[in-house]
Amino acid sequence: MYFPQPWGRTQTEWSSNLRNHFHILKVIGEGSVYASPDMSTITLGVISEGINLSDAQKENNEKTTKVIQALTNIGIPNEDIKTADYRIEMVYDYEDGKQTLRGYRVTHMLEVTNHAVDRTGLIVDTAVNNGANTVSNIDFNLKNPQVYYNQALALALKDAQLKATELIKAMGVKLNKIPIWIQEINQTPPIVPFQTSLYAKSEAIPPIQPGKRKITATIQAKFSYYQ
Repeated sequence: MYFPQPWGRTQTEWSSNLRNHFHILKVIGEGSVYASPDMSTITLGVISEGINLSDAQKENNEKTTKVIQALTNIGIPNEDIKTADYRIEMVYDYEDGKQTLRGYRVTHMLEVTNHAVDRTGLIVDTAVNNGANTVSNIDFNLKNPQVYYNQALALALKDAQLKATELIKAMGVKLNKIPIWIQEINQTPPIVPFQTSLYAKSEAIPPIQPGKRKITATIQAKFSYYQ
């Protein structure tokens, strides 16, 4: 994003700046805010193995259907459940340098979009107790991250103005506090997913904590100064 500022100066002001050695100061400003996630995306599924491919597929289909039905029973709409990955692999044993076909592995992963973050643990527990045996990722997000990013952007501008003011004070010159040029420096926050895990049926809902998301905005700003 680019924000040019019109000069809007009279001839006298412009000439005065030339006489007083008009210069440009460039600074980086950064601002951050923290927000509690209000939605989550859970990737979970069923891994089945069997000597016969058709048997492994049948078992996987039955368990996956049961998982989907259980999730809809607790209020997850069908449109918020989609297949994220479906794979069929041959499984081998290795002994004395020889490869022997042991059977087949069928993997069906579902991506579940959850709009009530406090139900994340319930969703995982429900899926596991109805046949899911792997959870590969839980990602906590914000429904409207732009609101928080705009707040961080305003803080970044204030940070740039403060830095410019302090630098100019040390230099003993005069600062025009309104920046003549601003540019955003895009930053993508890292997403740290849960590690892939295999699950057995649980007796209690797992205490999954979303924590806080840090939203950061960084800008580059130019200010004019003169003696």
